[in-house]
Amino acid sequence: MTRIFARRATLRRSVGLLSDFRYEQSDPDRFYGALAGDSLELIEDLYAGMTGQSLDGRTVLDVGGGPGYFADAFRRAGARYVPVEPDPTEMHAAGLPSHGGIRGSGMALPLRDDSVDICFSSNVAEHVPEPWTMADEMLRVTKPGGMMVLSYTLWWGPFGGHETGPWHVLGGEYAARRYARKQGREPKNRFGVSLFDVGASDGLRWARSTADGELLAAFPRYHPRWAWWMVRLPWLREALVSNLVVVLKKR
Repeated sequence: MTRIFARRATLRRSVGLLSDFRYEQSDPDRFYGALAGDSLELIEDLYAGMTGQSLDGRTVLDVGGGPGYFADAFRRAGARYVPVEPDPTEMHAAGLPSHGGIRGSGMALPLRDDSVDICFSSNVAEHVPEPWTMADEMLRVTKPGGMMVLSYTLWWGPFGGHETGPWHVLGGEYAARRYARKQGREPKNRFGVSLFDVGASDGLRWARSTADGELLAAFPRYHPRWAWWMVRLPWLREALVSNLVVVLKKR
């Protein structure tokens, strides 16, 4: 089912995204704009690969939708885009319209069972204390035959500590204290509060064991297609995969 997206997964795409990712805090419009476009292409391609259909008329739930950068991209594709975000400050951080947004926790989604065609989350699981409770919730609200996509940053990868990296490999608390000492302010992503140690093996174990979904694919989100083999190597993937995507079909 990854065949369509795999054609996009080139070295040129990887380099372009890495270039934009440097601007997460200094120029969030650039960072989130690039991520929104890439997220749309990811979901469009995976859904087409699974169903042979487009996003037109489909309800897409974005768990951890943040300040709304993804909304325009998905709505232009004809999808009914619904973001869920627990922090009202985050929802309005960019000054973008939040029409249709829902305030709520990913670990207790305020939606009924089997209510959306596609449920996805981009770079959120590492920011919640119970990521697999969130994953269970994402499957719960997805319709039978629908698609769930969870994409998250791995702790031992180069971006696991976010702005405190690469020092996070010596310990999350150490990295946070070092950042505060060097920058004169607390990091946005505080280890143990809004940033947690989540690995590739954790996500793969959950995806293979859940009774509610069928694991269709698992691959590194930002790597070129020729590097996807890294996911198959238990120790290597924790450091080199960087961001893992798991794709499930709701049973």
